[in-house]
Amino acid sequence: MKIAIVFGGVSFEHEISIVSSIAMKDVLSDELVYIFLDEHRDFYHIPNNEMKSKLFSSGEYKKCDKVTIRKNGFSKKTGFLGKEKAIDFDVVLNLSHGGDGEDGILSSVLDFFNIPFIAPRTEACVVSSNKFLTKGYASSVNVKTIDYKYYTKGDEVIVETFPVIVKPVRLGSSIGVAIVKSQEELDYSLDVAYEFDDAIIIEPFISGVKEYNLAGTKVNGEFSFSIIEEPQKAEFLDFDKKYLDFARTSTAVEVDLGEELNNKVKESFKRIYNNLFEGSIIRCDFFIVDNEVYLNEINSIPGSMANYLFSDFDTLFKKVASSLPRKKYIPVTYEYVNKIHAAKGK
Repeated sequence: MKIAIVFGGVSFEHEISIVSSIAMKDVLSDELVYIFLDEHRDFYHIPNNEMKSKLFSSGEYKKCDKVTIRKNGFSKKTGFLGKEKAIDFDVVLNLSHGGDGEDGILSSVLDFFNIPFIAPRTEACVVSSNKFLTKGYASSVNVKTIDYKYYTKGDEVIVETFPVIVKPVRLGSSIGVAIVKSQEELDYSLDVAYEFDDAIIIEPFISGVKEYNLAGTKVNGEFSFSIIEEPQKAEFLDFDKKYLDFARTSTAVEVDLGEELNNKVKESFKRIYNNLFEGSIIRCDFFIVDNEVYLNEINSIPGSMANYLFSDFDTLFKKVASSLPRKKYIPVTYEYVNKIHAAKGK
């Protein structure tokens, strides 16, 4: 199987996407084809031996072949005459974190051009990339979330009890997130958060709360789960800690919460994944407070695809690739147009 990894894109997490994509060399055994989406939304075919972070930061990637997206795939010009040649691959792995990759733009484009891909479909991206919508979705499938207040830029923000945590609504990797312990800190954190987004949520900050990560997928109606991991952190996982985490390829250490809580976490994951996230491998981050499970966030394209949480990620990936959801065929017959014409005698 040939896997085309599409990465980059217009996103605050653009660089993280590069790190994740490089890590896939050590994770997937199949042949990889790298297709880079730059800040101008131009595609480039990156040779495997040139997949190094410096290639992108220096702008040298522009010397690589430019790629055109088309029905059923990608192509690039070759030879002296510049003849278009299809790029050979079997499935796309959308590994563009944040922005284009996780907000539904790239999924919509791949869907439009009938290109098979592993990632959440558009509607799932919309739900998981917006923390406000995630809260509502979780509630609708009976998964608990931490209480919150939602504000948009220009709203008066009133916090009666500190500490709280301020989060931009549409960003991941803890970008723009701050723990706030006073009114003065709140004013500053709002300025920072609104630099990244025009909407925020504010939650009570629960000191010492335990967070647990579970990744998984559903293939042919059956769920496959990773181990449950307790990430090591200080007050919370900041951007720098998560950035380094995106290059992980070594297996994480499993935590046993006991049968009851293990099952609660997995049941919450099932409710979140539902049918909405079919065709993807996602990671959900949960809090456990007073023996109850709360969803923190949905990572629809987790760093390095959360490969380090699975004992055999390579085999799991192949299973997902071989059972992607199919779009329902909608025939266009012009039946009604023809009836109208017939009725008018035209």
